[in-house]
Amino acid sequence: MSFICCTKKLFGQNKILTVMDDVFTPLDCLLPSGTQKFCLLILNQPLDEDYFHQLWRKATLKACADGGANHLYNLTAGKRDSFLPDYISGDFDSIKPEVKEFYNNKKCKLIETEDQDLTDFTKCLSILVEEIKKQHLQVDTIVILGGLAGRFDQTMATVETLFHALNMTDLPIIVIQGFSLAYLLRPCKQHSLNVNTGLEGDWCSLIPVGGPCNTITTGLKWNLNNQLLQFGKLVSTSNTYESHDPQEGRKLVTVRTDQPLLWSMGIRKK
Repeated sequence: MSFICCTKKLFGQNKILTVMDDVFTPLDCLLPSGTQKFCLLILNQPLDEDYFHQLWRKATLKACADGGANHLYNLTAGKRDSFLPDYISGDFDSIKPEVKEFYNNKKCKLIETEDQDLTDFTKCLSILVEEIKKQHLQVDTIVILGGLAGRFDQTMATVETLFHALNMTDLPIIVIQGFSLAYLLRPCKQHSLNVNTGLEGDWCSLIPVGGPCNTITTGLKWNLNNQLLQFGKLVSTSNTYESHDPQEGRKLVTVRTDQPLLWSMGIRKK
């Protein structure tokens, strides 16, 4: 497990509260030696082959949101029988007929979801959360592959789904694509992030996508001391980590926010 129990002091409105919080390693899932148990959801965007094989090999449950199945089908040509998802869901307006037929013939579960008020990602994630409960899976994290490239509106839809997810599950949900990771921090909790795996890039950001956020941080080059993050006022983009002795490694990054706050960070590809 990469969740490490530690004690922190948080400032409440009128008193100091001592709580137990977990250290979360966002990039644990990409480490060959990573210990997190996770489920994998593939979105309708080009797959990074290195990420894909690392994540697929370790995932407890695998799912595709509609056209994500097309990318899985293309990437695994010649060996598709070894890469069958547990289910594919969506309104099936993006999946190619031959791809749908292939996975149907292989007895993969196809779940049609017609609700047009929610994205295929949101609906697929909802099913995934229910499957975790139904199967009593011991899962630490949900990993999303794709969703941060291509059309800007689709990237924003990915972030919007992370807000829906706050009401679906307490599990951390991380989105990975290219050189970026995104993770929506739950409010009213101190988050302790281990950024010392060697896979972290140089940059990180805290983006108040859903509205103003009062924020306190440690471990960053430019920390926030109960400052208000808000579009049009202050947004912590192009931040980086506190300088450190390479032999000792980076310190934990801690973030406390009163509203959902989007953490993003660079990934260093080896």
